[in-house]
Amino acid sequence: MSTNTLFEPTVRDAVRTIEAADELSMPTRTHWVCSLRQIAKFLDRPPEVIPARYSAIKNYLRQLHHVPLGITAKTLANHKSNAKAALLWLHKERSVPRHGTALSSDWARLYVQLSARHDRYRLAPLMRYCSGQGIAPAAVDESIVDGYFAYRSREMARATHAVPRRVLARLWNAQIDVVEGWPSRHLVEPPVKARSDLSWQDFPQGLRAQLEAYLQGLGKVRRSRSGQRLHPCKAGTIATRRREFLLAAKRAVKLGIPIESLTSFEALLDPDVVEKVLNSYWEQNGEVPKTFTIDLCCHLLSAARATRCIRWEGLERLDDLRATLARHRQSGLTDKNMALIRQVLTEGVWKRVVSLPDQLMAQARSRRDQAPIAAGLLAQIAVAVAILTVAPVRRSNLTNVRLDTNLIKPAGPGSNYWLVFPNYDVKNRVKLEFPLDAVLTALIDEYVHDFRPAMLRGANEDWLFPGQRGGAKQSVSFGTQIVNTIQKATGLRITVHQFRHAAGALLLKKYPGNYELVRLVLGHRSITTTMNSYVGLENTQASEIFGELIREQLQCRQEDNEDE
Repeated sequence: MSTNTLFEPTVRDAVRTIEAADELSMPTRTHWVCSLRQIAKFLDRPPEVIPARYSAIKNYLRQLHHVPLGITAKTLANHKSNAKAALLWLHKERSVPRHGTALSSDWARLYVQLSARHDRYRLAPLMRYCSGQGIAPAAVDESIVDGYFAYRSREMARATHAVPRRVLARLWNAQIDVVEGWPSRHLVEPPVKARSDLSWQDFPQGLRAQLEAYLQGLGKVRRSRSGQRLHPCKAGTIATRRREFLLAAKRAVKLGIPIESLTSFEALLDPDVVEKVLNSYWEQNGEVPKTFTIDLCCHLLSAARATRCIRWEGLERLDDLRATLARHRQSGLTDKNMALIRQVLTEGVWKRVVSLPDQLMAQARSRRDQAPIAAGLLAQIAVAVAILTVAPVRRSNLTNVRLDTNLIKPAGPGSNYWLVFPNYDVKNRVKLEFPLDAVLTALIDEYVHDFRPAMLRGANEDWLFPGQRGGAKQSVSFGTQIVNTIQKATGLRITVHQFRHAAGALLLKKYPGNYELVRLVLGHRSITTTMNSYVGLENTQASEIFGELIREQLQCRQEDNEDE
């Protein structure tokens, strides 16, 4: 929410009104006022900049989580309920508009002429915004709509992407010749994202046959141009390449390339065609091409080289395109991952994650006799989170851990576990080994002996995390279970893969600049990969060190003043 002055009653106004409401009992006034002030505190905003309207803050209330706030779930629920009751009472008893500022006379005349309920519902928020700002109907243009959507995003956490704007523009334009006095200026409708129903079966047989032959080759041991032996690509990688080629072919058809002309790899990978496709994606991305566009160029060039369907002059052009796009490849963590890292590096947050396995296992113990399957699932997640905090492996490795193969006790039953993955089981063919301590070993043993038998459902398999229908658990569903459990218990949303980013950030905070240590823990093949991934954290570390220096200087100054 913004600190700008609102043009509708605020929570501060609501508090004053409720405190002076003699018709309310003293306990009700006390509870409502307390909850409104607490909600303002939870939202970290002054009461005078929060609209006293439930529809404006309900999306923010849904995002609140009791753990980061340091209260119980019931306490948060009570404050939400009291705040909602208070704001709805204001609407009913004090005529505070439930949906925002009252309409001005000009806008009210237009509003009453809207016959469809859907039209009134969609257009009323813009009308109320303009009424509050003193904007006449005839003055509405794109800049006004921009301001409305900015306000909508700030104060109500409502969606502001192309879809709601397109709906608003269409409804607005539809009233021009229908409602008397409606402004004649049309609003711009954001274009609908083009959809194509083309599939690979719609393309010429020659192209499809060559693509399948190329993809089959990726699944085998092969040699690079320099003679380096390349490992087979996994099925997921091959499926991704197939989708990329289909998208490139569909984009080429959309740009006017006749589909019947795409009879072979030579036709699809023709530099003129590839350049049109990549330029189209780049234009769609904006000033900076997205990673998908950069990678697509690399993969098209790789296919052209591997199949030798393009002459060397064409390969040079494709390589020039690759180099041009590669200059825009961004290193470091994405904005989404950096947002997570800021939370992880905030004091107390990671401690909640590390403490979670013990809490989950305690819940599992209490439910084992009454609900063994539900208890087993809690124990599975407890062990998975515990492993990820000390051994941040990839999701596919986590879900495919086998007892006595990946999880072993080298010195016998009384020793601690080691988690090991040979190179052929790891994505980048780098073997991983993690010695686990006695505490984690005890946790795993308890799960294996007391909870895992129920999850096996009579089967005799060696998966650490057996699935419901035999075999290992599905990685996607298990990952979702882990994410949801952590978020519900701690308020932090972290995926299995993001445990790797958390580990890198925590290591670099403890040992600034030690990228080799991070590389070894995460199992990167090259330290360049590690540095490119976490280079942005140097600024964070430098800022923290500088802040500590300033605080030390201030402390020394205070001590000198005290001595004087």
